[in-house]
Amino acid sequence: MTRLMDNSRHNKHHFLNIDTKIMAVREKQSVVIDSHCHFDFAPFSEDPTQAWAQAQQAGVKALVIPTVGSSNWQTVASLCQQFTGLYYGLGIHPFFSHQHSVNVVAELACQLTQAKDDERCVAVGECGLDFAVADVNQDQQLQWLQAQLQFANEYDLPVILHCRKAFPELLKLLRQHPPKMGGVYHGFSGSYQQATQLIDLGIKIGIGGTITYSRAQKTRATIAKLPLSTLLLETDAPDMPIFGYQGQPNRPERLVDIVTTLADIRGDTYAQIAQATTLTCTELFQIKV
Repeated sequence: MTRLMDNSRHNKHHFLNIDTKIMAVREKQSVVIDSHCHFDFAPFSEDPTQAWAQAQQAGVKALVIPTVGSSNWQTVASLCQQFTGLYYGLGIHPFFSHQHSVNVVAELACQLTQAKDDERCVAVGECGLDFAVADVNQDQQLQWLQAQLQFANEYDLPVILHCRKAFPELLKLLRQHPPKMGGVYHGFSGSYQQATQLIDLGIKIGIGGTITYSRAQKTRATIAKLPLSTLLLETDAPDMPIFGYQGQPNRPERLVDIVTTLADIRGDTYAQIAQATTLTCTELFQIKV
């Protein structure tokens, strides 16, 4: 009898372990969306079919690919026609100011007009302000951003925002030209006050690899307090490497590591994070998964 009871306890414990493992696998199978991935850059451009297959195997259901300027507008649009689940934005990235022609705003207007019936074109961006760039022309960047905010409203598209060393200026422009379709502040690493100021303007908060570093205490504390419905997931691949992969190109499949970290920080489950952020992303960009 004692042996039977011991075996019963052992079997019960064994089945509990199996159930826990099955549950973990099911959670990891929850689909996620990478809201910011430069999938046209190397190393993905070398074999996009294989790169996208790897991401899908990890549970990444869709990618939003921001463009940086006329140099890759057509490349990204064509790429998104080749693969189901890839979407894009059209924008003038401030970091690449030296690459843009004097007519870049007019060129973007033409490109947006051509793409207005393309359901894969889901945003204006990547756009914003980058005052950390050497020899930056701040007035020019402000003019470009203002034009792109106006385009977003004209074409009923959300914006994908980039910002370095220019948050007050960005906030001022957003208040002057509020994007009626909302947007996302990509690669957020700021304060709770900054996050709430953006959220009040209808801007979602893009969460990436920064939170995987234990030193990012301010950002982690902020993210823990924000409503889950205001967050989007992103890798910024091949940039913004996550902890443990420093020195390597970032990849969209590593979004699962960001979700795991975010769940730990907030006390949510992987599935809760995946479901909420996927819903927010599909609503913002009007995409289907």
